[in-house]
Amino acid sequence: MPHPNARLTPQGRKLRADRIRSGWTITKAADAAGISRQTGSKWWQRSKTGEYADRPSAPLRPAVRHGPVVVAALCARRRESRAGPHVLAWEARLAPSTVYAILRRHGLGRLGRLEPRPPIVRYERERPGELIHLDTKQLGRSDGPGHRAHGDRRVRQRGIGWDRVHVAIDDHSRLAYAE
Repeated sequence: MPHPNARLTPQGRKLRADRIRSGWTITKAADAAGISRQTGSKWWQRSKTGEYADRPSAPLRPAVRHGPVVVAALCARRRESRAGPHVLAWEARLAPSTVYAILRRHGLGRLGRLEPRPPIVRYERERPGELIHLDTKQLGRSDGPGHRAHGDRRVRQRGIGWDRVHVAIDDHSRLAYAE
């Protein structure tokens, strides 16, 4: 559906074609519509066949899928040599974008996904309180917004001090306490 101020609705295209048929030049009809001469000429050519509607933007035919032999060879080569899409494309005489699309479709787009991730090894103490991790964080105090917020670099806050946060985490239950 065209927007309300569209210059080239199907009715407007038909009006321009009628004006050209009645003796207007393509340039004059295009200027009256506020479009370029090239666009006016394009729609004049299409109006000769009675076509005033927009053409669909979908491709006329779908992209060519490569056969299972080519896909299997690319996937096998990717797994064994860990070569990038550009190298595989050069070897297979295909476009790099095509090779990358095939690899991505089969889950081989990223090298990190070729091997399973190692399991995360976590340790845990047997009893609560057996091991407690302690940490201290020193934070600068703030007395209000700085120059980035209010834009005045002349206002300074000096000597405000520090705050400290103490954190304790139990290794068995992962219970955390901060003060």
